[in-house]
Amino acid sequence: MPWTAYGRGALFRHEIRNCANRRALMSECQTEGGFLDYSEDFYRSHGRRYSEVSHLRVRSTYINTSHPAFKGDMDLQARLVELAPGRKGLDAGCGPGARDVHHLWSMGFDIWGIDAVQGNILEAQRRHPEIADRVSVADLRQALPFPDTFFDFVMCNAVIQHIDPESLKATTLPELSRVLKPGGVLQLMFKNGSGVISVYDRVFGVDRAFLLYEETKILEILKEHGCDLIETGGRGELGGLIYFTDYKPVDHCVFYVRKSKALSTG
Repeated sequence: MPWTAYGRGALFRHEIRNCANRRALMSECQTEGGFLDYSEDFYRSHGRRYSEVSHLRVRSTYINTSHPAFKGDMDLQARLVELAPGRKGLDAGCGPGARDVHHLWSMGFDIWGIDAVQGNILEAQRRHPEIADRVSVADLRQALPFPDTFFDFVMCNAVIQHIDPESLKATTLPELSRVLKPGGVLQLMFKNGSGVISVYDRVFGVDRAFLLYEETKILEILKEHGCDLIETGGRGELGGLIYFTDYKPVDHCVFYVRKSKALSTG
């Protein structure tokens, strides 16, 4: 499918994918339990520190962004809740401390969070006991513990980099679509490219490995499940395909898709 099929907002950038501090790792991180096991090891060792850093938001402002309205995580979140048809949401992969779940809950949203790593949920409950009953363990490689058409919006940020392509296509993306209401919005952020990379993360002093995904392939899968790209608004609002580089540095893509109101479930 050509990129033009996704609308005028779908502009693909491939010129910034050669970072000096990363290398191909196509098999190094494959374990008996899958790629997620490798990521779980990181969070078991660094979850408390990760929570502290994320709550400071010092690593949530980005460089080389492709959209003038996008400076960091909070710009994306503000646009998501603006696009959503209601206030019930899910943070799919809320991470240690569930920063965004707590932030949206404090603003009055009916927000829930899940994460595959039990330690991440325990850290969220320790740090924010007031949302302890709103965060739980769930693996995005399996069916989600929510009814069909349950949420007005779903955010899934920096998560699919830990999920193998087979599970992503067969389960993760279909499930994220299933739990969205017709007209609901999914925000998806992922590390952009193909294959697997290793990056030295100077904040934690370790090499970290991530799966990379191509935006065209992700959009094609979501389109099969009734979710279409939201284009850039006429007033310059966030939309289309947005690109940025984080502090590591690694290239990312992020976009919003809306579930068709005409789509029937079952």
